[in-house]
Amino acid sequence: MLDLLPVAAACFGIPQYLPQILKLRRTGDTAGVSWAWATLTSINNAAWFCYFMASGYWTASLPSTAASTLAGTVSVMLVRRGALNREAIRWICAWAGLLALAAALGGRVGLGTLLAAASIVQVAPSLWTAYRTAHPTGISKGTWALVCGELSCWLAFGLWKTDPRLITLGATGVLAGILMLARAQQAGVLSKQR
Repeated sequence: MLDLLPVAAACFGIPQYLPQILKLRRTGDTAGVSWAWATLTSINNAAWFCYFMASGYWTASLPSTAASTLAGTVSVMLVRRGALNREAIRWICAWAGLLALAAALGGRVGLGTLLAAASIVQVAPSLWTAYRTAHPTGISKGTWALVCGELSCWLAFGLWKTDPRLITLGATGVLAGILMLARAQQAGVLSKQR
């Protein structure tokens, strides 16, 4: 039964960025949505794809591919709406280079070890942006609810397989998702009070 957790993760993971894409398209509201988060999510999920393939977790390839593609779409949409963070470009490029170096030198284990930290690197900009924005009305609750669903599956799967990389990914993602949902809820309450 626990072998089906990657399939459940895929059900949450494949569409998870669609609510954010649809909200951006419908409202154009970027308040509280981080370009760096979307860009790092795209890069990290491309690296997770490589890790999953090397680990034989074939069902994980679909959600990581979808997340990479759709988060990249969010990134492009944010750039078109003027939300590009030029200060973050250098460190995002450095991070991508570090992932490539870890894969080249350490293979699956090297890449996976660095990917354990990737979830923290990835969610930090979203939390920073959401909590520093007075009214983060651009955040999609649907995206973050799906993030929580997917990453809770990876947390459980990682615990079952005793994979510290997946455990870190899952725990960090669930915590970030809960914090982002709380901030989005708070923004909604503040908007109704105004």
